[in-house]
Amino acid sequence: MIEIASKNLKKLNSKIGLLSLLSKKPLNLDRAIRYVDYQKKLKKLQVELIRLQTWAINKEERIIVIFEGRDAAGKGGAIRRLTERINPRYMRIVALSKPSKDQQSQWYFQRYIEQLPKAGEIVFFDRSWYNRAVIEPVNEFCTQKEYEVFMNQVNDFERMILESGIHLVKIYMSISKKEQSKRFADIKSDPLKQWKMNKLDEKAQDLWEDYTEYKNAMFQKTNTKISPWKIIRANRKTDARINVINHILDRIPYDKKLEI
Repeated sequence: MIEIASKNLKKLNSKIGLLSLLSKKPLNLDRAIRYVDYQKKLKKLQVELIRLQTWAINKEERIIVIFEGRDAAGKGGAIRRLTERINPRYMRIVALSKPSKDQQSQWYFQRYIEQLPKAGEIVFFDRSWYNRAVIEPVNEFCTQKEYEVFMNQVNDFERMILESGIHLVKIYMSISKKEQSKRFADIKSDPLKQWKMNKLDEKAQDLWEDYTEYKNAMFQKTNTKISPWKIIRANRKTDARINVINHILDRIPYDKKLEI
């Protein structure tokens, strides 16, 4: 017990430990210790992400990582931890806005094809073509026919992506209804976060069951052997971020012994 206490005291006496301990009230020693451990794990994994990216650049590999999940599930936060240490010249974050009138007249996947990675590049989609699997039908942004066409085409679309040599990782970040409500309240009360709330977010709690129905249909249809989904439990943000990075490192067959 003395040895464990001594290790924890050392963690709390570090710069990160002191900042974590004093940044939130009331003081919570266990939370501060967990945060120090999280930062240590994160740094180690970010080194591996640099190794993965170096491998991708050297081998001219192309990588797509898709992030889906409910509003306030932590997709943006996970992407920030993934990208904050890697070379920005060889990665992009794609978060497409509402399609233009011209784009609405095009094949649905067309504007996403334009965002696919070039040689040596990693592209992170903060929401993707799967908008049409959940968000659009729930909010009546597409017709039932458009939804059905998408669901009939998406597996073939992803098969073509994979057969072209692009690595595709699909992540769904899952939170409880109670946790989503708590995060929405936090966003609304924080002037630095209020911009994150939009009209769709305002309706998310009321439409929870509708989202669940379409989410389950999405998994049933598109969780394929060649392109599986990874569900990340995200009620605790720090654990979710670590699990996201670990999954990406596991899915991409990079050279783990590559010197960087």
